[in-house]
Amino acid sequence: MAKTPETEHPVKAFGWAARDNSGTLSPFNFSRRDTGERDVQFKVLYCGVCHSGLHMVKNEWGVTHYPVVPGHEIVGVVTEVGSKVEKVKAGDKVGVGVIVGSCRQCDQCSNDLENYCSKQILTYGAPYIDGTITRGGYSNIMVADEHFIIRWPENLPLDAGAPLLCAGITTYSPLRYYGLDKPGLSVGVNGLGGLGHVAVKFAKAFGTKVTVISTSLGKKKEAIEHLGVDEFLVSSDPQQMQAAVGTLDGIIDTVSAEHPLVPLMSLLKPHGKLIVVGAPEKPLQLHAFSLIQGRKTVAGSAIGGMKETQEMIDFAAKKNIIPDVEVIPIDYINTAMDRLLKSDVKYRFVIDVNKSFNAH
Repeated sequence: MAKTPETEHPVKAFGWAARDNSGTLSPFNFSRRDTGERDVQFKVLYCGVCHSGLHMVKNEWGVTHYPVVPGHEIVGVVTEVGSKVEKVKAGDKVGVGVIVGSCRQCDQCSNDLENYCSKQILTYGAPYIDGTITRGGYSNIMVADEHFIIRWPENLPLDAGAPLLCAGITTYSPLRYYGLDKPGLSVGVNGLGGLGHVAVKFAKAFGTKVTVISTSLGKKKEAIEHLGVDEFLVSSDPQQMQAAVGTLDGIIDTVSAEHPLVPLMSLLKPHGKLIVVGAPEKPLQLHAFSLIQGRKTVAGSAIGGMKETQEMIDFAAKKNIIPDVEVIPIDYINTAMDRLLKSDVKYRFVIDVNKSFNAH
């Protein structure tokens, strides 16, 4: 008979889990593995609430194993390290992002692209090498192989910095890879949410001219005055969109709801790139002519490898790039998920895990 989540590993753990596709999260007792020779165990202090968590708890991508403990923007303090761990020591601040495993041998892994390894292991809801299902950061403790641990810079706040481990690397990586990190380029950011506002901060730090494209005029003042964007386009205003045709070198498309791509393609200069990082449930629609005319590219990008994630965190600390967050207790999580669905957050929820679980 299969062991229960509480007994499959020796270390007692506590978190919040969704048990079915209603997506409702509630308290959950489970267990973590012992700290192996290359493992790092840490006390979770904060965990960001990512839009992908919403998809996962409701099984909208059809891959969810219940019960699921979400959370892959996890920061905390090391409590124990294995005998062969070299990267960190007890008392260090660390983070874990979207993945906790990969084959470590393929071409992707050899080139610091563990995030594109066909055997990558997601931080929650995925089979680990021992056959058990991984559980994320909506929990009191975490154990991960040191290779997948990020060293946390001293001057980067743990709470507000947590979303960088997903939202940060998801936007930093394509800006770098597709060459949209050069001063003077014109970069568009479609959608000003959890991903979008971080994309703006990185693009500005790289010295680019940033245009936010949004369905909501209500975000214009915030975007210009608080985030320092150079231009703001309301995508539902045909005159504004027409006036901006052919002005952008690239666009980071962060929208995870269904939306048309052709209007975005028209904003690109010849050879411009539209990079999709948001993940809508339904297939995106694209007309061939919008690609052919101007030799334009539609591309995708997913997080980054461990080396690049560390580089991103260090860059964020150096440039003082800190996501805008609303810190919440864990028992607010179901309300937070409802609000996330309505884009009612500026711009990322972060759970104060330590404070929430101190009663346990």
